[in-house]
Amino acid sequence: MSEDLHPTTPAPREVVLVTGISGSGKSVALHALEDAGYFCVDNLPPELLPAFLHLQAGHDRHVAVAVDVRTAGSLPRLVPMLPQLRAEGVLVRPLFLDATTNALLRRFSETRRPHPLTKRAADSGKPQPALVEAIEIERELLAGLREVSTVIDTSELRPAVLRSWIRDLVGARPGSLTLVFESFAFKHGVPLDADFVFDVRVLPNPYYIRELRPLTGRDAPVADYLRAQPEAHDMLEQIATFLRHWLPAFEDDQRSYLTVAIGCTGGQHRSVYLVESLAQRFASHSTGAVLRRHRELDGLA
Repeated sequence: MSEDLHPTTPAPREVVLVTGISGSGKSVALHALEDAGYFCVDNLPPELLPAFLHLQAGHDRHVAVAVDVRTAGSLPRLVPMLPQLRAEGVLVRPLFLDATTNALLRRFSETRRPHPLTKRAADSGKPQPALVEAIEIERELLAGLREVSTVIDTSELRPAVLRSWIRDLVGARPGSLTLVFESFAFKHGVPLDADFVFDVRVLPNPYYIRELRPLTGRDAPVADYLRAQPEAHDMLEQIATFLRHWLPAFEDDQRSYLTVAIGCTGGQHRSVYLVESLAQRFASHSTGAVLRRHRELDGLA
């Protein structure tokens, strides 16, 4: 009897695909998933992914697979593979970890580890690219994968916060749009994972009121102050109206995540208040999960 090379066993219900730029925290993410009960495999060659998923089909467990530039020769096969897997009933949730070049340079300097592309060039006897060049080459190689993934900007995140964000994302109900509201400070840069960015620096700033300065937008005195400002009310209503109008289109487009970033000067008062208010308002409006993040309060390194 000939061996069946095309197994018909259904693939696992869900697989989290962890990818991203070297040094952006993929190991931290994979450990967080492992702690959450996922069966994790690191650096799996993309061409082996379908066979691996079929092998896991008989096991009642969540699966996470990390793929990165170490398998650069196989990466072009991965993006067209994703819709094929979904057509077979596999719920693929690709997460792409990213960070600014400056953040990556700092991390490689601190760890003293070589970039994978630099090491690969050395092993093959080719001239080694400088670290900045290796990072840019890697961005080009992974650009297509980033385009179809949920992006998490780890530039300003502590590992503990990244682990928390990963758990929140994979804990959201699959198959529906997860709406993420994120506050940030413009002085630390716009989040790389933002789909929409709203600048609320034009609003009255509680920082200049002595008793409100040490508080945050999550504290009642700051919230009461901003709630009383007509400009803050108008900004909140206009952002909410925009999102209510366009959310159905994103849901129809089969988007898994939508990140709305709200920025102010320090990421402490105005943006935090707007994120808290919007998350509360859309908790009953959205068909999926609504998550809130405060980059500067929770994750600033």
